[in-house]
Amino acid sequence: MSDVAVIGFAAADTSVTTSGVETLVPVFERALGRAGLSRREVDFWCSGSSDYLAGRAFSFVSAVDAIGAVPPITESHVEMDAAWAFYEAYLKIVSGEAETALVYGFGKAGAGDLNRVLALQLDPYTVAPLWPDATSVAALQARLALEAGLFTERDMAVVAARDRAETAEELLTRPYVAAPLRAHDVARLADGAAAVVLAAGDRARHRPSAGDRPAWITGIAHRVDPPGLGERDLTAVPSATAAAADAGLGADVEVVALHAPFTHQELLLRAALGLPDSTRSVAPEGNAMFSAGLSRIGAAATEVMSGRARTAVAHATGGPALQQNLVCVLTGSETV
Repeated sequence: MSDVAVIGFAAADTSVTTSGVETLVPVFERALGRAGLSRREVDFWCSGSSDYLAGRAFSFVSAVDAIGAVPPITESHVEMDAAWAFYEAYLKIVSGEAETALVYGFGKAGAGDLNRVLALQLDPYTVAPLWPDATSVAALQARLALEAGLFTERDMAVVAARDRAETAEELLTRPYVAAPLRAHDVARLADGAAAVVLAAGDRARHRPSAGDRPAWITGIAHRVDPPGLGERDLTAVPSATAAAADAGLGADVEVVALHAPFTHQELLLRAALGLPDSTRSVAPEGNAMFSAGLSRIGAAATEVMSGRARTAVAHATGGPALQQNLVCVLTGSETV
């Protein structure tokens, strides 16, 4: 068993092609540069993307061209957000099968009709045939939470106003796109890519060309709720609560990077994770398909590596209405 740390992160908010090669090459270079490693020093590569969205079989194999043909590599892939590829790479290092890993995710949200693609993850008998778009499904969740008195539309607008020049009151004058959601309540779907570099023990501690301190992973876990929209309480996120408990999330966390594609989901997640109001939120803009969750891990780790925070927690989600949730706790303190 080995201590594992994040030692590098980079992201891009564009994707030139569905293969991701042109986007990934500079992202790899920046992430490895910040980690103080060369490409040849990476023991394991793991990616997250979607062949279905790209419209081609084994599209992730063509993305391997961004790594290079020499030397031969050990590689794996998950057909979902690369935060779950991060989990696989973490286990690879913990089990002693690798000392270093580079995890990357990429996706081109504009490659097809994303609303139809995401509808296919819903119940194939009662929901998917209706072809509901992701925003409408989220609006159902938001309406239930509002009627339960968990928060107000103004609370949602306050979340959106945090990164805008407009006030919450100004945002509340905007029309609905799917009541009770307005345009500012919906994260912009984006093309993009992200890469995170992991290292074990002394490989993380002793990097002569790296300036940032490691962000040590003290706990990581993921849990899944039932996929059916009528099988669970959409106003609660028990899988996030369970993942946080298993990851050892405490009350002293200073920074959180939440993967919340809708403003009401940030409010639900903060409650599910038991975060105090004093916990500062940081997150990349937009919802880059298949790299958004990984970029939250990178953003939280960056806060620790830079010294702006002692402890941070990152979150990633997948599936409809926060069905799947991953929580990763990071600290700048040595764990041994």
